[in-house]
Amino acid sequence: MNKKQKKLLTRIIISAMLMIGLYFMPVKGLVRFLLYLIPYFVIGYDILKKAFKGIVNRQIFDENFLMAVATIGAMAIAVYEDGDYTEAIAVMLFYQIGEFFQSYAVGKSRKNISALMDIRPDYANVETEGQIEQVDPDEVEVGTVIIVNPGEKIPIDGVVVEGQSSVDTSALTGESVPRDIEKGEEVISGCINLSGVLKVKTTKEFEESTVSKVLELVEDSSSRKSKSENFISKFAKYYTPAVCYSALALAVLPPIFILIVLGGNPMWGSWIYRALTFLVISCPCALVISIPLSFFAGIGGASHAGVLVKGSNYLEALAKTKYIVFDKTGTLTHGVFEVAGVHHNKKEDELILEYAALAESASSHPISKSIRRAYGKKIDLSRVKDIKEISGNGVTATIDGKQVAVGNDKLMKSIDADYIPCHSVGTIIHIAIDGIYEGHIIISDIIKSTSKDAISKMKAMGIKQTTMLTGDAKAVAKNVAEEIGVDSYYGELLPADKVEKIEEILSAKGAKEIVAFVGDGINDAPVLSRADIGIAMGAMGSDAAIEAADIVLMDDNPMKIVKAINISKKCLRIVYENIGFALFVKFACLILGAFGIANMWLAIFADVGVMIIAVLNAIRALFVEKL
Repeated sequence: MNKKQKKLLTRIIISAMLMIGLYFMPVKGLVRFLLYLIPYFVIGYDILKKAFKGIVNRQIFDENFLMAVATIGAMAIAVYEDGDYTEAIAVMLFYQIGEFFQSYAVGKSRKNISALMDIRPDYANVETEGQIEQVDPDEVEVGTVIIVNPGEKIPIDGVVVEGQSSVDTSALTGESVPRDIEKGEEVISGCINLSGVLKVKTTKEFEESTVSKVLELVEDSSSRKSKSENFISKFAKYYTPAVCYSALALAVLPPIFILIVLGGNPMWGSWIYRALTFLVISCPCALVISIPLSFFAGIGGASHAGVLVKGSNYLEALAKTKYIVFDKTGTLTHGVFEVAGVHHNKKEDELILEYAALAESASSHPISKSIRRAYGKKIDLSRVKDIKEISGNGVTATIDGKQVAVGNDKLMKSIDADYIPCHSVGTIIHIAIDGIYEGHIIISDIIKSTSKDAISKMKAMGIKQTTMLTGDAKAVAKNVAEEIGVDSYYGELLPADKVEKIEEILSAKGAKEIVAFVGDGINDAPVLSRADIGIAMGAMGSDAAIEAADIVLMDDNPMKIVKAINISKKCLRIVYENIGFALFVKFACLILGAFGIANMWLAIFADVGVMIIAVLNAIRALFVEKL
């Protein structure tokens, strides 16, 4: 508990003890009234203060005003009739107990979100003239080698150039198991280095790094409200003045009617008491507090699980998602290509790989990297001359004085090499030396181990259709789709084609059904923006994809999509439970109060009791079940 919560809890305890003690004290009259004012002001001074400020600022109709009018009126009736002062104090007391639970829930959720805020690094270690200097991360330029010691946060995204270690990614991904990294691997800012010293060559400026993007998304998330929150805000705006005027009418009109028309005793005290009871019952605290709190707790619970939601409107929409469309590479597959085999080779496999690796030595394409990785030896660039990249076809180069062509069947046709087609699934790289066909290399992407299970669980939880879109060959798309179990797939798509497919799905869906798209690449940004919900793979996803998405998964695990849907469904279920429960109890007790059946104690339950129950129910959104 923080200081504010401890102070409120102390006031609750002191006021409750004083109220109970005074109830058994044999004092009457003015002394009794003055004694009861002590616990009343102890527990309610801040509410009275807020109510007064609201009146001064002409923002009268809120829960503080209702509490103040109802309790002051109840105290006045108790003085007039020498009645029970505990009702007025109990209203304030239980209201503050509700506020305490709300504060706890907000604090718990904020703690989960602040775990993300704590990832912001304070400095970066840069070596200058043999000395380690701590500089502001904003001052570090791209390409600078920084040193990350054990226990320090990685301040900027980069590639490890020296050292090996384990890094704690829990603040970003929600995963408790550290990740082992070594030379050549990418690291993202916000992670904590646990063991060895790392030298990292930065690949981004600090303001473009993962940690900055995440912090920016967290800070903006509260501004995007759900339909339920907007409904409750509008509801309270009209509801509160309506019940205030209704209470005033209940206090004045029946006594006047009885006095003038019926000629009887108006019983002003009884009707005013009914009006005050009506006011306490009508206070919309349970709705106004618990609904935003439910979404806030849901976003906090999701953050703790490594799912960053940019606003409660997206959390609400995710719960109603019926169609999920996936990009393939980097989303359902690792996006890490590997050499799966060498076929029809007239020379040794290693020699074919060597020529291919030398020819592809200048390319940064993932396929080129996979060939060099499979070759596994240092590239001797002195052997390579005249590298030419032919867009959409491959590369040619002079290696050891020989003309080498490495690429697809189009390249082979262009040099009249008699190539052999391959029926294996994957990307086929043909190789010709001095115009003579020497064989081909098969390169395939690796499917993520959790993709199949994630698709299966999505179908079990009510997702109507799963679709995979990819720029890869149709044969590759078919192989991946069949292995992981998606309902439909489309291959050989350009970014514009993906948008077109999303448009088709959007036009075919029901009016209230939501289409989500999951992607990670820069070419996915237009589709992420067009879908009802855009979900980005955030750990290694492109900045453009993360910026365009509404939800970011911090560790690129497809199972996190299942977890995000579970969180959203649970949160929305809690919201509907609170709305239904609060409205039913409110209107039932309002009717009873208007007919004089409900007393102030029932009013306390209808207002504060319902609020406490709703807040405690909302707290459940903080806790995320393990899959």
